[in-house]
Amino acid sequence: MDYVDSDQAFLKQQVKGTKHEMTYAGALSFLRRKYSRDLDGVDITISGIPFDGAVTNRPGTRFGPRAIRAASTELASLTAFPFGFDPFDTLAVVDYGDCALDPHNPQSIPDTITNHARGILASGSKMLTFGGDHFVALPLIRAHAEKHGPVALVQFDAHCDTWDDGGSPLNHGSMFLQGCQEGVIDPSRSIQVGLRTWNESDHGFEILTSPWVHRNGIPATLDAIMDRVGDHPAYISFDIDCLDPAFAPGTGTPVPGGLASWQALELIRGLTPLNMIGMDLVEVSPAYDHADITAMAAANVAHDWLCVMAAKAGAKGHIVGKI
Repeated sequence: MDYVDSDQAFLKQQVKGTKHEMTYAGALSFLRRKYSRDLDGVDITISGIPFDGAVTNRPGTRFGPRAIRAASTELASLTAFPFGFDPFDTLAVVDYGDCALDPHNPQSIPDTITNHARGILASGSKMLTFGGDHFVALPLIRAHAEKHGPVALVQFDAHCDTWDDGGSPLNHGSMFLQGCQEGVIDPSRSIQVGLRTWNESDHGFEILTSPWVHRNGIPATLDAIMDRVGDHPAYISFDIDCLDPAFAPGTGTPVPGGLASWQALELIRGLTPLNMIGMDLVEVSPAYDHADITAMAAANVAHDWLCVMAAKAGAKGHIVGKI
């Protein structure tokens, strides 16, 4: 019998399904998923990359995975809104825990992250990864590109992260230019959403700035994403500073004028047509957060992406009200 009334992260035996647990108690995993490194039959593996050695402003994102897990407990207690289903009736999802890093040997970090991702992807599972600073996306993308070829990057961000820094091996503001130069990102299929900082070149990416999104709306933004990416293997990279600091103050490099939480969630929910091969969510820095609103926004974005993946896998729900 697979029923436990607390600490499901450790005591639950089955991967699928959800049981009620007190939101304010119990061992923390993302959405109360079972902690496991047995990936046989697992559809999506959640893991954390607690690294913030590539930041250019405020540190603290090494604590992001822990904060996102903690903020997810309320979401785990209810049927998913607005989907009207439990995604874990359809998807087998586990929390793998965090990637083990050597903080005293920073040059080892990129290969460690790539090897971590290779092992998970080799099982056939997709990845949902929590940073950490945004640099961690590059070694993750390297592993995904080994399996799928150069990826279409769908980047939600305040910053382009394609500044030319002369080739620094650890910089969360230049890694996507490096990814293009390495051939693991296909810029002709890639799009950046929410940008509101300047760069002298788009480096071949399509850019939808946050003012453009505000003026043109969610449907036009989704149309632009679909037109750009098509059916190419798409990797989603969501920097929480895509959101305006009013909705996500707990981040290292906040920029006013960003997306509201509702806009971000509507955009994530609209990505269903894409051929999505993985996602990361990065740059949550709890030390600068207020009332956990940044961590809650991050948990909701990740939760809704899982629901989108469940819908793609055939999950059906009962919708209440006008959605």
